[in-house]
Amino acid sequence: MAGVPVAELSDEQKGELLCTYAALILHDDGAEISPAAMTDLIKASGCSVESYWPMLMAKMINSVGMDALIKMGSGAGGGGGGGGGGGGGGAAAAAGGDAAGAAAEEKKVVEEEEEEDMDFDLFG
Repeated sequence: MAGVPVAELSDEQKGELLCTYAALILHDDGAEISPAAMTDLIKASGCSVESYWPMLMAKMINSVGMDALIKMGSGAGGGGGGGGGGGGGGAAAAAGGDAAGAAAEEKKVVEEEEEEDMDFDLFG
């Protein structure tokens, strides 16, 4: 959303963005991230959001953890990835290929396990 002018955002996108910024400010200050604190901060900025936004965001943050959410990132953006690697290498690939492949597979499994460990339920 940062690449889009605020005037072009929908009301829901603005609400989400305001709550995100409020939560980040509260976290940075070491304050409790609660619906009331978020609402007060948003009102102090001269803005307003639907009353459900701070409640939903605070519930999510308190169940998952702000540090974990920051580490996750937005999950958006990026674009095209790198192309396929070249073949070649013969003996070097035969000697080190299995070890590199096993390490990459192990890293992939660890990342999948981390995703499974999250017990977040927005509505529960």
